[in-house]
Amino acid sequence: MKMSSRAKRMLRRHLKGQKRDPNMNIISLIDIMSVLVLFLLVHSSEVEVLPNPNEIRVPESIAEARPDPAVVVMVTRHEVLVQGRSVISLEDLKSNADTVIKPLEAALREQQEFRVEGVATKATEPADRAVTVLADRETPYSVLKKVLATCTASEFGKVSFAVTQKEAKPLAAAGM
Repeated sequence: MKMSSRAKRMLRRHLKGQKRDPNMNIISLIDIMSVLVLFLLVHSSEVEVLPNPNEIRVPESIAEARPDPAVVVMVTRHEVLVQGRSVISLEDLKSNADTVIKPLEAALREQQEFRVEGVATKATEPADRAVTVLADRETPYSVLKKVLATCTASEFGKVSFAVTQKEAKPLAAAGM
């Protein structure tokens, strides 16, 4: 049976809408992905990640300067750790009358050539060696005093406390 020209035209128009191949512009997707990767690479290097177990509540600060990578001394409610390795329990530390903690000093002396991501730091002078103390805000001052004295006795010239950064209040709002 022969189709009329009108029927052929209607059939072509009907099939034209169904035959479309789905095309995707892959070039624009690659551009978007490269911008996202670049953004994440640039902004991921700004933050130093310190180990923060649930049992430590770090104090807050409004300081703007970021710390340099350093040896981490963590003071929990039960023990003192250097780079995640247990050194001494808190009961032994409190019962010890010495100002310098000998096991902590030995562990810190092992860490004097601290490596950041597999590369040794260039800080060989005692004044350039850095240590970060990560302690709970409820840690007794006597314990912190012994830890700090041990850090300086172990020839670490830069001792820092790890804190959580919070937003600074305006001066007008602080007085109210």
